[in-house]
Amino acid sequence: MSVCLFVSFARADVSSVAERLARARVGERCVVHIPVAARDPFLDDGAPPALVVQAYFAGLPALEAALPVLARILGPEAACEAMAVRSFAVREPGKGGCSYLVAYEGPAQDPDAWRAHYEAHHAPLMAELPGIRELEIYSPVPLVFSVGWKAARSLQRNKVVFDTPQALQAALDSGARAKMRADFAAFPPYRGKVIHHPMLSFDPWPTT
Repeated sequence: MSVCLFVSFARADVSSVAERLARARVGERCVVHIPVAARDPFLDDGAPPALVVQAYFAGLPALEAALPVLARILGPEAACEAMAVRSFAVREPGKGGCSYLVAYEGPAQDPDAWRAHYEAHHAPLMAELPGIRELEIYSPVPLVFSVGWKAARSLQRNKVVFDTPQALQAALDSGARAKMRADFAAFPPYRGKVIHHPMLSFDPWPTT
């Protein structure tokens, strides 16, 4: 199973970061996320981070070995979190340009039961979103690092990807999104924030 590193910034020079990532080519794949406008009819989670860098690796040792390089590229003012990646099938997969990033901060009363319910019941509803190109669910993995970044802590993260902000908006306004919201009430006991942010997404060094 692959892992990825989320690195979030309250402020950043996006073009400069993308240039440095393109030169360094750290990891197997990298995605840069920047804020875009979209309206979720069920919630409003406020201002998004200025930048989220998501770097993929074959395993945790490769991720931890890359941390000093990434810290030099990205700078010290960031929060990071390492996650195991689970990919789910969608009807028409592809590389879209607009993501909906979600973070469940937790805690859940029984984290294993909560994740099992989520993958069995909620993920299939997510896969029904019209126009969805990619669906990933992320679980936290322990990370050993000393590069000056803050450690983020989430029970789970998700990403759904669409072609454009307009396609994301259509998905958020769809009946599939309403089903997801109804299922949220059936989750096992959980408290804490759930944060949703619409983002434009691009690869600083696209893979072929």
